[in-house]
Amino acid sequence: MAFIILDTFIHNNILKIGIRFSVFDIRLKAHTKKIPKVRWSSTHRSYYVDHSRDNQFFLFKHFNEGGYFVDYEKLKGVKELNPQKRKEKSKFISVSKKDLNPYQIKILKKYVSYLRGKRFSESTVKSYYGFLLKFVAFTRKEIQDISQADFQHFLENVITKQSYSVSSHRQCIGALKHFAALFAIEGIEELENLRPKKSRQLPTVLAQEEVIRILQVTKNLKHRFILAIIYSSGLRIGELINMEVKHIDVLRKQVFIKAGKGRKDRTVMLAESVMPLLYNYLQTYRPDYYLIEGNEAGKYSPTSIRAFLKKSCKQAQILKRVTPHTLRHSYATHMLEDGVDLRYIQTLLGHSKPETTMIYTHVTKKDLLRIKSPLDMAVLRLKESGYENKKVLLSGKL
Repeated sequence: MAFIILDTFIHNNILKIGIRFSVFDIRLKAHTKKIPKVRWSSTHRSYYVDHSRDNQFFLFKHFNEGGYFVDYEKLKGVKELNPQKRKEKSKFISVSKKDLNPYQIKILKKYVSYLRGKRFSESTVKSYYGFLLKFVAFTRKEIQDISQADFQHFLENVITKQSYSVSSHRQCIGALKHFAALFAIEGIEELENLRPKKSRQLPTVLAQEEVIRILQVTKNLKHRFILAIIYSSGLRIGELINMEVKHIDVLRKQVFIKAGKGRKDRTVMLAESVMPLLYNYLQTYRPDYYLIEGNEAGKYSPTSIRAFLKKSCKQAQILKRVTPHTLRHSYATHMLEDGVDLRYIQTLLGHSKPETTMIYTHVTKKDLLRIKSPLDMAVLRLKESGYENKKVLLSGKL
């Protein structure tokens, strides 16, 4: 079912609440048009209303009464800009190619071609392009006039002031370094000194009982299968979205992950306890190309996965902040607790750097396939502890 995603953007120098659909729905569109003073922005491809606390409450009530889920994560911490600060702030919050002159657009096109020539993934190209778009709009200078000081001013006045995360800040440095290398701008070495240290935050981890609870309260078959395979195989959300039906080897109980992070292929286990759920899902939805299909047999939306996972956690009364990647963290942690060697975990997760899992070594495929999925272990423990009369099967309709 379609749901609403609320975010913010600047339109005509005024902060707006954007109203976006997870998937197009004609009834949802009609319901949205009933909102007083709602408008459509062709630039932002979104319906919108003025940003205010009253409008936030009204939107929640309006869509909830219509039976639609509202994802308001992007509204958290956003405050109305006062008139004196709107003009200054707006040029940093929303930048598009329409704000650039032909010379700047030519620079961006050359930069994108350079990145693709170096065979960066499209997601990396998109991220780097976004940072450079902001930088070019900020500096308003020609290539020969750009210096290391411009990079520093951009980081201080845009990236830091807009409260980008440390990881985004580090990624921005990477984007600027490639820009400097392409156009032979001096100061590449100094750019590295502006890169903040990587955050070392401990990941959120669920207990195995919490994972089972989440799966049990997830009534939708497709949603339950998505969460089960992410956890049981330790998948990244992007790996699942790009996975094709042919990548599932039922006979060998394996999942083939093609061109994961860093363009690395790998094979992981397909949990025994997921097999009935997989059969049920395939017979019900009959995906043609992608294992998890979205609109018109295209890729499924990662936003949708985050939304129904959040809803399931609420129903399961789990107060932790849980994302799809939390399931992957939990997968690795539970295997470690079950005595699986860190070398195997590193290979199953597709980590390339030694510091990611502390030990880096190659292991044989034969050894990896002997490892049981933590989901299988969790179901087995529940059965052994007297759960025979309770529903621990994942494939049926709960």
